[in-house]
Order: sequence, then C-alpha cells, then structure tokens
Amino acid sequence: MSDTPSGTGCFSDGYIGQVFLFAGTFPPRGTVFAHGQVLSIAQNTALFSLLGTTYGGNGTTTFALPDMRGLEPAGVNYVICLGGIYPARN
Repeated sequence: MSDTPSGTGCFSDGYIGQVFLFAGTFPPRGTVFAHGQVLSIAQNTALFSLLGTTYGGNGTTTFALPDMRGLEPAGVNYVICLGGIYPARN
C-alpha cells in the first residue's frame, strides 16, 4: 500500500471499503473512523453498493458503517476507505 493519500480515495492502491488500523487522533484523508456512523447513500454510492444495510441505515437515503470501537489494540483506531479502487466481484 502506498503511503501517499490520493485526493479522491483512500490511498493510490487502496480499495473502497478497506478497513485498516491507524495510529492517529484523526482519520487520514479519504477515510473515516469505523464507529458506526450513518452516511448518505447519495454521497457514498460505491461504498453503499458494497456494504448495503448490513450495519444499519434505512437503505433508502442512509447506510451505516461497522462500529469497530473496542475491537482495536490500544492507541489505534479502525478506519474505512470511502474511495479508491472498486473491488472486483468474481
């Protein structure tokens, strides 16, 4: 994985929906903490197409991210990529 964030995605070779640990007090550009937030489908259509309403949301205008708080080692947080490469479905 590249260590240079791209302007529109997670990292230059990161996948939409990829979850990884980050040792910072803020999520890197192109990511959000995986804390169960509810997001707009209209603003995150690719991520919604992968997650659906697995973690919540109404499925019409909103969907939720997984809430991974408490699952991470001390001092780090799980973040999820909002953009990047769309994973192939085989």
